[in-house]
Order: sequence, then structure tokens, then C-alpha cells
Amino acid sequence: MEPDTEATYADYVRRSWPSLVRAAVFLGARPHEAEDLAQTTLVRCYTGWGRVSSAENRDAYVYRMLLNCLRDVRRTRWWKDRQHDVALDGPRTAEPDATDRVAVADAVHRALGGLSKPNREVVVLRYFVQLTERQTAEVLGIPAGTVKSRLSRALAHLAADDHLLDLTGGTR
Repeated sequence: MEPDTEATYADYVRRSWPSLVRAAVFLGARPHEAEDLAQTTLVRCYTGWGRVSSAENRDAYVYRMLLNCLRDVRRTRWWKDRQHDVALDGPRTAEPDATDRVAVADAVHRALGGLSKPNREVVVLRYFVQLTERQTAEVLGIPAGTVKSRLSRALAHLAADDHLLDLTGGTR
């Protein structure tokens, strides 16, 4: 890679790393797995930087790569044999003044976990990654109307989710 191109790639990595990791977490990966997925995605970006940088919508192209990496990992035998109820990397300690943020983050993760995989993907890409409906459709390879209908169903499900209702003090 030429020095100018490599500098452009490095700048892209610095800007996109946090949102790629965050998107992977919200798609259901554990934090250390999310970092691995983001790294794998960015390695694939490096090897195909010509295609990535010339893509009409670079972010949609890269988030599609992230989803493909996640799906590849989930197809492996290791993933299928993994225990889902094992605690994450040991106990988590939060600063006393951050308890509300921790409670909100936990409730959001639990609520997103209750969505079907296609609906969770749409919500994460649309609201957490902040792609447009058109970009989300491009990433997922579905029509924009399908994005809208999945969002509608997902938001209705989230509105009635007990984890989120506990935060607001609401009732069903």
C-alpha cells in the first residue's frame, strides 16, 4: 500500500473502530469478541481497501463486512458449543456514580437480546450506528420497506419489553 493510501486507511481505522466495536456488542457479541470482529473487519478492509475506499457508501460496505464476520463466527462449531449462561470475563465493577448508566446499558442489552436476529440487526444499524434506512437496507441486502417494517415490529417489541419498562417505572 502506498504511504498516502495507508495514511487514509489508518485515519479511517481510528475513526471507525469505536463504532464497529459498539455495533458488534449490540449485535450480541461479548466485548472481547466485538473487538476481534472489528479487527477482522478492518483487516479485510485493508486487504480490499481499493474496493472499500471506492464504494459508493463506505460505511454501509464496512458494516456489511462486520455482519458477515459475525455470521462467519456464529457458524463455527466453537460458537454453537459455547455456553451462553457463563458469566462474562469475571465480575464487573462499576464506579458508584455510574450505576444508572450501567443499569440502562444492561436493560438495553437484555431488551435487544429479546429481539429476533433480523430485527436486532436493523435496530443496531439504524439507531446505534445511525445509518439511514437506505444505508441499512444496503448493508443487509434487503429493500428499504423491509427495514421500515422490521423497525416497526422491533420498536413495538422494545416498547413492551419488561427490562425497559423497569427503567421507566411503566406498566403494561
